[in-house]
Amino acid sequence: MDQKTEFALKALNAANFRELCREYQISPKTGYKWKTRFVAKGLNGLAEMSRKPKGHPHELSETVVCEIVRLKLAHPHWGPRKIEALYKRKHGGDGPSESSFKRVLERAGLTERRKIRRAREGGRLANGLKAEQPNDVWTVDFKGWWRDREGLRVEPLTVRDEASRMLLELRWLEDCRGETVRKRFERLFERHGLPGAIRSDNGAPFASHQGLLGLTRLSAWWLALGISLERSRPGCPQDNGAHERMHRDVRRELQAGRIGRDQAAFDLWRDEYNHERPHEALGMKTPGEIYQPSLRRYEGTPEDLDYGGMATRRVHERQGYISLGKERIAISTALGGWSVGLCPCPDQDLQEVWFSQLLVGHLDEKTASFRPIRREGKAGQPQPEMTP
Repeated sequence: MDQKTEFALKALNAANFRELCREYQISPKTGYKWKTRFVAKGLNGLAEMSRKPKGHPHELSETVVCEIVRLKLAHPHWGPRKIEALYKRKHGGDGPSESSFKRVLERAGLTERRKIRRAREGGRLANGLKAEQPNDVWTVDFKGWWRDREGLRVEPLTVRDEASRMLLELRWLEDCRGETVRKRFERLFERHGLPGAIRSDNGAPFASHQGLLGLTRLSAWWLALGISLERSRPGCPQDNGAHERMHRDVRRELQAGRIGRDQAAFDLWRDEYNHERPHEALGMKTPGEIYQPSLRRYEGTPEDLDYGGMATRRVHERQGYISLGKERIAISTALGGWSVGLCPCPDQDLQEVWFSQLLVGHLDEKTASFRPIRREGKAGQPQPEMTP
């Protein structure tokens, strides 16, 4: 620094500038740089300066930065990856990198650092069905209720395709009775066809703690249509974790705004969820790009079930019994109006009782009694046995 100062002072009145530069063993270019800085800023101009470039050839333009911020403000609950996918879908071609989106949103104060939660082993279902294709498994539940701006209770029904993440239904209902839910499923089946299986929790109207194998009239109707049943373990929402994750978005984006009995608002949110919101598990595609209607078309409810060569008995519509000779044998009111199939057991003096593809129990003709099947799961709840 002393040598720079000495050189700069001599350079102000030097008769031969190049000879002075050779004396201090610097190039004339460096000498002129020091002299110019000294004249402009004095001794402070001779201090070492950052070599960081003031600009970058690939720096984001103001237009791009504003568009990133605009998309984030329109979707405040989306992370940088979803904003990136939406930007590239809207503008096409190669856009900024993922790190650029993160940096822009962080500088704008529009991101929150994600909390790292300790990983825990997830619970497994008793049957363990895994959806490989759309309509392999649908999941159904009621979102926990809330009060809207008018103080009215709102508890929407949600139905989701597991493989494609397609939200098939988000609808508030007047009540949660089985008949009301069945009408909505009739509309869903007409629009999308039949799934291979439906996964639900153990609550009404999907299941009954006191019913035969937990069956209700609604779930018995699903079986009659050839749809398999899966149930999560009681008190284990992680068994249906992806559905619960979608409910978290509903809580944050609809419930927090106290959106009430406004089906148009629900439909608008569902349309965005299906056709605009990218999903990381889908390679940042939207559910609407993956989902296809089922090849199993819904042709209405059959009048009765066909058991091939089995003997059949009709279950009384309201009281849930079958007649065997002069005896009335109680089966289940959930199966009321449907026929059950009877198949002799080869090694026992009993008959198997089938409802659709589900073995529900055994019939003892000597005692004119019915013995329900019990398949114990991890939680001690009966699990259904299905035919191959």
